[in-house]
Amino acid sequence: MNLSPEWTVAFQSVDLEAIHWSGVGAPDAPDSEIFQYARDNGMIVFTHDLDFSALLFHSQADSPSVIQLRSEDTRPRTMASVVIGAIRETEAQLKSGALLTVDPRRNRIHLLPIGSSKRE
Repeated sequence: MNLSPEWTVAFQSVDLEAIHWSGVGAPDAPDSEIFQYARDNGMIVFTHDLDFSALLFHSQADSPSVIQLRSEDTRPRTMASVVIGAIRETEAQLKSGALLTVDPRRNRIHLLPIGSSKRE
């Protein structure tokens, strides 16, 4: 809910399936509900919220993958190429379970569960 629904259009324009939480759940749903929905439906969470990385760490979950945008500018028109490039570069890890942090300066990826021997 913390990113514009315009992101779905940006993702769909490059053949990445995407939905915005506002189309499937309550706007005031707790992060844990979004997390579980993504997990149950084999989806990746795309967020600007740091709470999802904390959920992954504390739960030691191996899914869902989370992509965290760490930029003051979260508009698709300025950040889509950076985010989509990062997704393309880490596609295999995201399919296996990962936390991808996308930052305009550099990207970081950690395999799930965070803190396990699988960590990169």
